[in-house]
Amino acid sequence: MKYEWIDEFLLSKKGVSKDFKAEWNWVRYLIGGKMFAAICLDDNDEPYYITLKSEPLEGELLRSQYPDIIPGYYMNKVHWNSVNPNGAVPDELMKEMLDKSYDLVLKGFSKKKQQELLA
Repeated sequence: MKYEWIDEFLLSKKGVSKDFKAEWNWVRYLIGGKMFAAICLDDNDEPYYITLKSEPLEGELLRSQYPDIIPGYYMNKVHWNSVNPNGAVPDELMKEMLDKSYDLVLKGFSKKKQQELLA
């Protein structure tokens, strides 16, 4: 996988936890128990997609600009995108997309819960 830094990057964010969903063979990153990113693994436990939340219009724009970004794999195609982990999406764009995914899920919580998660 091209984005070897992703685990450390995501776990450095406040309130983030990580689990493994065996039924899906996904490594999931969560805030407050809600997923904001996942590394989808194949039968050989190799990453084949990185799935993350996005604003609908921004997600659509990114998909039109990068062939390695597709509608969310096994997710709501409007609100989620999946990225080829060996594709041509630049690291800085990937970090930006992961940051936005984290922020989108965080903003879904009440202000009080956000403060607790970020404490």
